[in-house]
Amino acid sequence: MNIKSQKDFVSGLMFMGVGLAFALGATKYSLGTGARMGPGYFPLMLGVMLAVLGAVITFNALVVKREGGDKIGEWAFKPLVFIIAANLLFGVCLGGLPSIKLPAMGMIFGIYVLTFVASMASAGWKFKTTFILATSLAVISYVAFVKLLKLQFPVWPAFITG
Repeated sequence: MNIKSQKDFVSGLMFMGVGLAFALGATKYSLGTGARMGPGYFPLMLGVMLAVLGAVITFNALVVKREGGDKIGEWAFKPLVFIIAANLLFGVCLGGLPSIKLPAMGMIFGIYVLTFVASMASAGWKFKTTFILATSLAVISYVAFVKLLKLQFPVWPAFITG
């Protein structure tokens, strides 16, 4: 097997893996029909489409020759760690950690934590720019989710709201 583009080949395999995982996970839910979709219908279709897209990309990587060969570079561990940590911390801020008696900190605090930690993955990180971005995201999220959609979840830490 002669791989023409390593980046496309690995990307295609990743898409196929994630797509198949979603499709398999969706089978645990009721699928319903096209007219009356169940909770598993959308993730199943999305997973199948992602797996097919991955197969096409992988096939092209084996057949189509690219200029330069598209070699895979070194792993960027710093951004990878910061992005994963930001998402995990956002989940902890929203739901808390009952096992260590850490209360939920709410959506607004979680957005600030998510934005600041994820922004530290960048080489040119600046506090002021990140603060402006976090504030904008917090205001837009508050308006969209709490005011317009009327979703009910903790917005502020429990010790602030009483």
